[in-house]
Amino acid sequence: MTSPTSAQQLNLRGPLNDQFLTQNQPRGLPPAGRFGTSGLSPLNRTPGALPPPVAPATGIPNPAYQPASPGALPDDPNALNTAPADGTGQLDAAGNPAQAGTAGTNGLGAAQAADPFANQAAPATRRRPVATGTNLPNAAEAGQRGRNDATAAQDGEPDRTTTRRNAARRPGTPAAAEAEPELDRNIRTGTIDAADRGPLDPRADRTAAIEGGVVRREDTPYAPLGIKLGSFTLRPSLEQGVLATSNADNSALGRSATISQSTLRLNATSDWATNSAVIDGDLNYRKTLSGQEVKEWRGRLDGTLNVDLDHDWRAIATLGFETAPEGATSPEGVPGAITQPQRKTFEGSLALQKEIGKLRLGLTGAAERSIFGDATLGDGTIQSQETRNSTLYTTTLRGGYQISPALTPFAEVEIGRRAFDETADLNGYERSSKRLGIRGGVELDLGEKLNGEMSVGWLRQSFDDSRLLPVSGATVAADFRWSPVRGTIVGLNGETILEDTTTPGQSGSVLYTSGLTLERQMRANLTGNAALGLSYRDYKGTGDHDLIYSAQVGATWWLNRYLGLTSYVRHERMTSSIENRDSKTNSVYLGLTVQR
Repeated sequence: MTSPTSAQQLNLRGPLNDQFLTQNQPRGLPPAGRFGTSGLSPLNRTPGALPPPVAPATGIPNPAYQPASPGALPDDPNALNTAPADGTGQLDAAGNPAQAGTAGTNGLGAAQAADPFANQAAPATRRRPVATGTNLPNAAEAGQRGRNDATAAQDGEPDRTTTRRNAARRPGTPAAAEAEPELDRNIRTGTIDAADRGPLDPRADRTAAIEGGVVRREDTPYAPLGIKLGSFTLRPSLEQGVLATSNADNSALGRSATISQSTLRLNATSDWATNSAVIDGDLNYRKTLSGQEVKEWRGRLDGTLNVDLDHDWRAIATLGFETAPEGATSPEGVPGAITQPQRKTFEGSLALQKEIGKLRLGLTGAAERSIFGDATLGDGTIQSQETRNSTLYTTTLRGGYQISPALTPFAEVEIGRRAFDETADLNGYERSSKRLGIRGGVELDLGEKLNGEMSVGWLRQSFDDSRLLPVSGATVAADFRWSPVRGTIVGLNGETILEDTTTPGQSGSVLYTSGLTLERQMRANLTGNAALGLSYRDYKGTGDHDLIYSAQVGATWWLNRYLGLTSYVRHERMTSSIENRDSKTNSVYLGLTVQR
């Protein structure tokens, strides 16, 4: 039941001035500044004692205490022990309804209530039973109670703990037994990792690993890892195999043989940030195990250096070396020789390229040195080939316009000279000559899908000896790489070569070569390859010609990253208008490759 406001407040409103307080101060009260002048009881007053009687203030009626509800008791039933006021709802000391005019526990009687603005004495607290293990309050309740007590003390209310300690004890009761045990009212703060030490929820999901789930598979798990050497990565490989062939030297009179074939390959690539360098090489040794005697060395080494210069200039330098015996299909093969002369070729070039907007300019200077060894005839005679040693110098100027990043048409002009070490050959002909060529083509760059270039033109070579007719003809050159689908690479290459000869009265020939290759990665460790080759040789001034074509199918199966099996089947045929030059060769090869 909600009590009315009049039951909780006096009828005074607003502040009082000093004059009013002086006129209405009760007579006989001690002066201000002493205990009792303001109606405040000392802190050490005996609990339960009544405050000194205070006369009613003059002019201010003192209404009788009216409870908020019937049977309600004041906070301190002993504060007023005089006769109750007349009215219903009053109780005596025993808690029974009091008669009118008698003293009750909540009646005012003759004595008036203390100053309403003065603090009342704290009621005597009831003793509580000693807490045991079953009714011991928990830490949270104890802490809350301690905070409430502290708050009450700050608000001016009596300290309950102090009141209990100052309360009178029964005679004969020791202080230790009378005193209530102290409780630890401090709440212990949990540790930071308290939540982590708790039991795990079996329903909670397990956190995934930091490095992710499935490990990504390598695109080329059987590719060589290479060997770090300074700023280069070396990828060497060694292949040893056996070749069974129907024609050991690819000649018209060649016989079958079983040949041991060893090949050492090397690739080195730089790890530079801007510039680049690449070195490729291979060395092949063939030795007959049975059949027609064959013993020969073949080798090749190429290096390319690509350097970026200032102002959009680029320099590309190349060096190369190749050694191989003169082939039976060469027009310069020595008839009846047991061993053909070994040919060594040294090449070098330097190119400067410049980009001006969409204009592409290039200037290339190149030199090629050819040296021929001796040939051994059937009767053991050694025939020198020094008269064939020569050096070819060429300069090429190239200009192109980039229509789009993928398409750049170009045109180039080539001038050069071939100089023989000896002014005249064994037959007295001066074979040194001048060269002039012009070509036009297009360069494609579609990334890994398609890249390369193709050109067509005309090339002419005139000799210092007027008895020799100039050699000229159309030229075709191509070098493309196309990847229609992932794991498949199609290559197309073509070249036009002017060949010299030592045949008396003849100027030479023009050789057109082309090749189509296909490489397919059927599995991560299985790669298949196929190749088709076609060559045509035109002998100038005689009307003779040679036609050479070849086909090959092979595969490489990698047992692991370092060891693989290689095999191929090859067929080659040459038909010629010249007598005793036709030949046919079938070969089967099986080898073991070790790479790093």
